[in-house]
Amino acid sequence: MPNTLNKSSLEEFVWKPDLFKDKVAFITGGAGSICRVQAELLVLLGAKAALIGRNAEKTEKAALEVDQLSHEPGSVLGIGNVDVRNVQQLKAAIDKTVERFGRIDYVIAGAAGNFIADMTNLSAKAFKAVVDIDLLGSYNTVKAALPELVKSKGSVIFVSATLHYTGTPFQIHVSAAKAGVDALARALAVELGPLGIRVNCIAPGIIGNSEGLSRLSFGTKPEEYTKRVPLQRVGSTKDIANATVYLFSQAADYVTGTIEVVDGGAWNLGTVMGSLPYPDLLLSHQKINSKL
Repeated sequence: MPNTLNKSSLEEFVWKPDLFKDKVAFITGGAGSICRVQAELLVLLGAKAALIGRNAEKTEKAALEVDQLSHEPGSVLGIGNVDVRNVQQLKAAIDKTVERFGRIDYVIAGAAGNFIADMTNLSAKAFKAVVDIDLLGSYNTVKAALPELVKSKGSVIFVSATLHYTGTPFQIHVSAAKAGVDALARALAVELGPLGIRVNCIAPGIIGNSEGLSRLSFGTKPEEYTKRVPLQRVGSTKDIANATVYLFSQAADYVTGTIEVVDGGAWNLGTVMGSLPYPDLLLSHQKINSKL
């Protein structure tokens, strides 16, 4: 996947070019469509970054491409073969990052799993897999990074969603997981605040050409979703990246325990599935079976 941003992209943003000079970001899911652009903007603003992922080839390739945006070569490290469900693998990735860059200031817990399934076709094992990746993986990421965050008085961003604000069919697994992520962020903001660590969430809405939208589209084109968005446009990965910069910057020094919804106001209109034929679409998938 080519860079979404380039070095001239800073002309489009309001941020100072050296805003994150000497800072280091640790990003799980860093090769994904949303987290990659978060990494790109942080690097454009002077940060060093470690991109973490399960697929070694994809993660290392993304790191090399994002490094082309850096102020100095070698500012982006790709660490693959890391499963966020395994806290020891995450701790090893933390150690590699600190060995390379000397510190960790910012953590983005963005690794996620999702797919389309209604409950009648969703096994207990599949439900657990999504909860383990999204929720347990988010916890493990902060747990592994905590000693470094204490040293730097750093900041954490969880990548959540708006699916659980309403009853969203085909997404009960990820809705449950992301509701847990929101609760985790609020609790950690209270627990870690006295240590100088801020913890927040970003909840993306409909983000054009993202991996999540392609799963949920049911053949619907992104532009057709605009009628479900008060701001009358589909969001972009740049919107999420901008929110990330704000929450990590000094402008948000007194902001913690918040869920920053970046969706153009769409969740106020109800579930994104509301524009799809209900209940016909759901009923067409509901074939009760005995598989658990």
